[in-house]
Amino acid sequence: MATFIMLTRLIQSQKGPPLSTEAFQKQLVERIGQACPDIEWRGSFAVLGPYDFLDIFSAPDIDAAMRVAATVRGTGHAHTEIWGAAELHRNKDNIRAIHPLAG
Repeated sequence: MATFIMLTRLIQSQKGPPLSTEAFQKQLVERIGQACPDIEWRGSFAVLGPYDFLDIFSAPDIDAAMRVAATVRGTGHAHTEIWGAAELHRNKDNIRAIHPLAG
């Protein structure tokens, strides 16, 4: 399973009442569970800055990660970015394989 980071920014609709974050999250958990049953959620964080949330999850491949992002964006209330991530020790091993004298 590969690790992915998803940054999400909520988008308030110009129509209707303000979006309830709690209701949105509950609805989203249900949708992701149905659309992406092979995802393992690692953590969710509210963050300061240009995004509202940072989520970490594992997926079997990039297509599964893209389904997560599409599910979130499909609500019409969020913008997402997905980043692939590797544990630091794996990155160091990759660098040593390319540059044996490094590290």
